[in-house]
Amino acid sequence: MLALLVLIGLLLAAAGEVASKTAQREREAQLLWVGHEYRTAIGRYWARRRAYPQTLEELLGTAPLGTASSAPVLVRYLRQLYRDPMTNAADWVLVPAPSGGIMGVSSRSKRAPLKTGNFDPDDQAFASASTYGDWQFVFQPGTFHRRPLLP
Repeated sequence: MLALLVLIGLLLAAAGEVASKTAQREREAQLLWVGHEYRTAIGRYWARRRAYPQTLEELLGTAPLGTASSAPVLVRYLRQLYRDPMTNAADWVLVPAPSGGIMGVSSRSKRAPLKTGNFDPDDQAFASASTYGDWQFVFQPGTFHRRPLLP
């Protein structure tokens, strides 16, 4: 009976480890998706204004963009400010642009990533990252970037 209890305990521990790794992989996938959303939004902002946003809130389109021939147009570059899936908080590290503003975001998490390969072309540097914080989702003009499905 004691051996059976030990075996059950070992099996439960193994199942817990598998569940933990599965949850971490799901958070990684969410981090990649959210990071790409921020990178794309910053790219759209830059394409329209030829400048980087000063805050992430500017990506929400709270300030109207005036045009000479018509009324001001509200331009939204991002639907909402997303939480960092690894920390479950909106505590992104902001990557500053050389000329001012924000050119990207990265996680504050110091955990080691499980994913180490098969990244998108823009994310190839992530393969050598030692923490999720090393995954920097940065927009740089003139480079390939994932395009949104809808305009």
